[in-house]
Amino acid sequence: MSAANPEAAARTPGALAPSPLPPLLGVVIVNYRGAADTIECLESLLRSPLPMKIVVVENGSGDDSADRLRAWAGGTLDAVPESSEMAAFSTPPVAKPVPLAELEDSSVSTGEPVAPLTLIVSETNRGFAGGNNLGLRHLLRDNQLKHFWLLNNDTVVAPDAAMGLLSRMMATPRVGMCGTVVRHYWTPDRIQALNGSSYHIFTGTSRSLGGGQPATIRYSPQDVADATDFVLGASLAVSRGFLGEVGLMQEDYFLYFEEIDWAVRNSKLGSHTYETAFAYGATVFHKAGRSIGSGSARFKRSAFADYWLARSRLRFTWRHYRWLWPLHWLICWAQILRRLVRRQGRNGRAIMSAAFGRSY
Repeated sequence: MSAANPEAAARTPGALAPSPLPPLLGVVIVNYRGAADTIECLESLLRSPLPMKIVVVENGSGDDSADRLRAWAGGTLDAVPESSEMAAFSTPPVAKPVPLAELEDSSVSTGEPVAPLTLIVSETNRGFAGGNNLGLRHLLRDNQLKHFWLLNNDTVVAPDAAMGLLSRMMATPRVGMCGTVVRHYWTPDRIQALNGSSYHIFTGTSRSLGGGQPATIRYSPQDVADATDFVLGASLAVSRGFLGEVGLMQEDYFLYFEEIDWAVRNSKLGSHTYETAFAYGATVFHKAGRSIGSGSARFKRSAFADYWLARSRLRFTWRHYRWLWPLHWLICWAQILRRLVRRQGRNGRAIMSAAFGRSY
């Protein structure tokens, strides 16, 4: 891959450019065996004119991800968009080299002041919650940061998305969680979710708000915010106050249900519950389920995804709706039978392991 061309070299990364205003937004991107996706995401994010601080957590990939991210920052590895339609969001490259601070996971609480762009290298895979929490702990050390955006590494963001997100959060009294418009990377004229999803406690299933609808659909932003039971984790922002009272994500889920758990814990604050907002002026494009095989269609899910969905649903139900746990245990057996009918024996065995509390 070639280094940045002369035209790009004259450009300054907007999000990391010196600014008279302190950054108010921190961003966490967790990488797991997806350096190419992460680089494309970073290239799009750095085009934002909004000053911010960004942390990339290399989440125990066990491959060359960290080296590739260093090479990108040094200007010897470019983003390679997988869709020509999306290429305008991440090419040509921003100016290189991009200053990149680096920390080991053990140094997060005692490291140097928070740099504009930091790579945290974790020796182990901490899961979705653990990886994001590691980045949040580092960013929380900068008291000027008031809001924090958890962004999937397999996303590409519009140049004005960060500004739209921060503006909505700052305009919302006692804001806690906030999402964006999330559209499909491969079919950008279609919505994956408006803000997030509704959740059915009896079935353990969720419905993406606006999912599958054309991007031109008309909707009431307030109605979307009111209907949001939890914000989609691919593009999820939280406030410093929310983190202070509700806390970080529960790491024992490893994958799935972290967002709805966060939302339910917030609701238990009663009169002190933080508001869920919707940054309808911010758009993110998502490749969806790239690293773990969690496609939206059940018959396309990997056994790994089926295992963690079942395990986390049971754990979530036990934690918050214990009286419904027997029902959800029976639902696991119905899912096992469906997988067997589809000749997905490996998936069925994975769900059975989750039902009996066994490891994957």
